[in-house]
Amino acid sequence: MHQAVSPVPFLRLFGRFLVAICVFGALGLARAEGPHGYGHASDSGGKLPERSVSEWLLRMHEASRRRSYAGTFVVSSAAGALSSARIWHACEGDLQMERVESLTGMPRSTFRSNDEVLTFLPDSKVVRSEKRESPGLFPHLLTSSENSIPEYYSARRAGSDRVAGFDTEVVLLAPRDNLRFGYRIWSEKKSGLVVKLQTLDTEGGVLEQAAFSELQLDAPVRMDKLAQMMASTEGYRIEKTDVVRTTAAAEGWSLKTAVAGFKPMSCYKRPAAENTMQWIFSDGLASVSLFVEPYDRQRHGQEGLFAAVGATQTLTHRIQDWWVTAVGEVPPHTLRAFAQSLERRR
Repeated sequence: MHQAVSPVPFLRLFGRFLVAICVFGALGLARAEGPHGYGHASDSGGKLPERSVSEWLLRMHEASRRRSYAGTFVVSSAAGALSSARIWHACEGDLQMERVESLTGMPRSTFRSNDEVLTFLPDSKVVRSEKRESPGLFPHLLTSSENSIPEYYSARRAGSDRVAGFDTEVVLLAPRDNLRFGYRIWSEKKSGLVVKLQTLDTEGGVLEQAAFSELQLDAPVRMDKLAQMMASTEGYRIEKTDVVRTTAAAEGWSLKTAVAGFKPMSCYKRPAAENTMQWIFSDGLASVSLFVEPYDRQRHGQEGLFAAVGATQTLTHRIQDWWVTAVGEVPPHTLRAFAQSLERRR
């Protein structure tokens, strides 16, 4: 269960970069003011280029999916935690490959090829293998006519800046309610690639920041070289995380009341981890996961406890003979709304 609720921070935050790219496009024409606590735009022009939503989406999507790049990625939180990694990203048609090399903490290298993820732990000579959805990229944002993101976020330009040597436009995404955090995004002017992202609390303070400190666009990152490195598992013990796609209804669960803006995205069961179910929700940018497993008095502590690491909040909750861990980049009361709405149907 611990591994399930502690995703690799670099892939998680880098994935949020890609979400931001799509959402920035989706909100490109919105000009509503943000709520109290988010200030005013520092750029008196205020108006984003007059592109249609589809044109914005296509530009941002292409920037993240069709360009190779390499750089140093730094993650920091309001509590003072600091982590960094070196990232190589290559693309060839619809195939995406990444290599993430940790520069702080325990040595590890993570490779991703579309939904296949391998994490090399050289100290223990272990490779962890798992399947994950392409981090952060929700394809329905590009195709769905039911995109409701503008109902829950407003966007306005907040000036210009330079990040990692690149000229950027700064855009503020402000939530229209108190169920989600806000975001400040730095987008490279020529390509549209997001190079810096801040997650903001309900008062506009920075909870977490992720940014490239150094970036090379259109870097000569070779797909075959990354694939060769990913396949070099000789001398390592492979630990595979089995995940079975399912539905919450099939597992006997439902929400009594939907949480505004959050739609169910996918649901998985982990047979090796007490058949733990993970039910994933998203509003297009923020995500929430509900992990449900049988209650064990010896392993599970007091319910109703909150914990926070950067922008990621965690809440524990007991429902009859089941233990629920709600995890998401949302305010604590949003997690509480999910936990209190979850119910056993059989």
